[in-house]
Amino acid sequence: MPLRRGIAERAAADAEYTECVHAGLSQWRRTAYLMCGDWHQGDDIVQRVLTELYRNWPRARRADNLNALVRTMLLRRLIDDRRRGWARVLLTDLLPERPAPAAPDATERLDVVAALRRIAPRQRAVLVLRFFQDLTVEETAQALDCAPGTVKSQTAKGLATLRRLLAPGRDDVLTGDASGAPTNVLPDGSRR
Repeated sequence: MPLRRGIAERAAADAEYTECVHAGLSQWRRTAYLMCGDWHQGDDIVQRVLTELYRNWPRARRADNLNALVRTMLLRRLIDDRRRGWARVLLTDLLPERPAPAAPDATERLDVVAALRRIAPRQRAVLVLRFFQDLTVEETAQALDCAPGTVKSQTAKGLATLRRLLAPGRDDVLTGDASGAPTNVLPDGSRR
């Protein structure tokens, strides 16, 4: 009898895990994509996180906020990938064709995603968590393991850089490089 009970408990846990994954998968894929800017890399990260989540399901299912746990796992896998040399290796010199945008507003979305790729990784993570995942400052600080003040400053810097990248050619605003370091533009076009 104990063997049957163990099998039944495992089957129930597997069903709970499957239900959880079905409920959150599209959001987790979108979050991974926005953090790394590549659907394939994002899917790889999500797959590794799902495997890790399954291995640790008995403990993970008791988490107060499972979505927050998975977001933290996604962010840590992305950071791990960036630290490894494979993140900079291209396996081919030919880039795959990308499908054409499906809707008129897709161009704007692509512009935002392209601009997000040019922002520093920590600022990008803060912007994705705050504005695409609708997390509070405190939740974002907890996910990134930093102080709320750091989240606020990284948000301000990231938004400023994003605005500059999305509004090129405007001489009436502060401009700067992709790292977010602003420089003042003088009326003659030179920088101070």
